[in-house]
Amino acid sequence: MLDETPKRFDRIVAILIQLQSKKIVKAQELANRFEVSLRTIYRDIRTLEASGVPIYSEAGVGYALMEGYRLPPVMFTREEASSFIAAEKLMQKFIDKALGNHYASAMYKLKAVLKSDDKDWVSTIESNVLMQSAEKLFNDKSPNTLAILFESIAEKIQVILSYQTFNSDDIIERNIEPVGIFHDHNNWYVIGYCHLRSDYRQFRTDRVHGIKKTEKCFTLEHDSLETYLNKGEAFPTTKVKILVDKKIAKYLSFEQKYHGFISEKEIDGQIEMTFMSRDIEQGFSRWYLMFGDYAKILEPERLKHRVLELLELNKNRLL
Repeated sequence: MLDETPKRFDRIVAILIQLQSKKIVKAQELANRFEVSLRTIYRDIRTLEASGVPIYSEAGVGYALMEGYRLPPVMFTREEASSFIAAEKLMQKFIDKALGNHYASAMYKLKAVLKSDDKDWVSTIESNVLMQSAEKLFNDKSPNTLAILFESIAEKIQVILSYQTFNSDDIIERNIEPVGIFHDHNNWYVIGYCHLRSDYRQFRTDRVHGIKKTEKCFTLEHDSLETYLNKGEAFPTTKVKILVDKKIAKYLSFEQKYHGFISEKEIDGQIEMTFMSRDIEQGFSRWYLMFGDYAKILEPERLKHRVLELLELNKNRLL
């Protein structure tokens, strides 16, 4: 009898909303979200069915609402409405112009169903939340990169990128089958099968000067995005050890993973860090110069020489 409470009612309503949000919803997915047993989810589904909600179920697949069934207008709590503001500000910073326009349109619809008092509440918060601008995530010549990539992935249609690599001024066309999109180290990336290279490649969105959909369907069945992210490429690495002042070491935690960080240990009040670096000639050596007055290179000798070369080069340009 304890389950026959407002808490259960709220859960059942939330299940109904989630059923409308996706084509198929698995029972385990619902159980994980609400932190209840599968038996409880089965009972809640039977309650919805008994109330006249047309739910289609298939063993091993999941639940779905019959085509054509729609919920009445959804009302949001004040706290839920507040969360939209944070999302809206993030979207303004992190997505391209085309998706930003779509999101703005969706926000107008969301705000339209709020009560008058909640609209004032949201408006007050909105005018006092600001996302500081950062580096550009997209090329001005291609303001709809993300939007087209989303469509390509959903429709399994190839796209053509006008792409500029980091070490070249030339822009070349790449015909790709996008597998997935991810954000890392302040940049958006797309992983896709490149027909020019006949292999999977990674592309950064700010280097895309143009993008267009084709009428060609995918030619391959691709694994999940996580599969390609976890594979990693086989790059030669060099073991690096540095000794860093303890008071400085904590400030390196964000960027150290991008330089092959492996482990660290404290030695006499200092932190010994070990890396397997892919690029000591340019990447690691230049990063080290940012805090080199608080650190010492233990190995390799080549890194010491390279840092001295960069310091000498900088000295000559200052004179």
